[in-house]
Amino acid sequence: MAFTLPALPYPADALEAAIDKMTMEIHHGRHHKAYVDNLNAALAGHDALLAKPVDQLMREIGSVPADIRQKVINNGGGHANHTMFWEIMGPGAAAGPGGNLAAAITSTFGSLDTFKAKIKESALGRFGSGWAWLVVHAGKLEVVSTANQDTPLMEGKTPILGVDVWEHAYYLRYQNKRADYVDAWWKVVNWAAVEKRFDTAK
Repeated sequence: MAFTLPALPYPADALEAAIDKMTMEIHHGRHHKAYVDNLNAALAGHDALLAKPVDQLMREIGSVPADIRQKVINNGGGHANHTMFWEIMGPGAAAGPGGNLAAAITSTFGSLDTFKAKIKESALGRFGSGWAWLVVHAGKLEVVSTANQDTPLMEGKTPILGVDVWEHAYYLRYQNKRADYVDAWWKVVNWAAVEKRFDTAK
């Protein structure tokens, strides 16, 4: 059994409020596809590992043979990270979260605006390529950053929101203005999907 590229849950031009159609097509159809293809190639002959859901594979990265582990981190992380990324975005997004997540964000960070500022700080502080995340760890919310396609899953943390700050995620529209991209990105966050992830993680 091999990993497969999930379809986008909306048309490639659905996120134009923040991300242009061409970026979406290249990001999903080329970059994400390459992670999936390379992950399958790295795990060829390791049927037990191929049978695991990608999130479980990354949580249990220590069980992956050392000679292929970095390839699995790079490509399995890329697959896991992007699969979540597409799912937590959508057209016609709400202005903010509701329910338990809204209460937890206020309790942890003081306000939604303060939380967004922390994500932005994390995103801009990531030198080179990587991600800024909202994760659940030990029942609590944390903002963290990872390099390249590393995933918080490898640290026993559950990502529920993540913004991709690799240049291929934003360069066609924003060039080197990462801050502008992060500010615009909130327009397409699917808060209902993030809330569901939070409730499941709790």
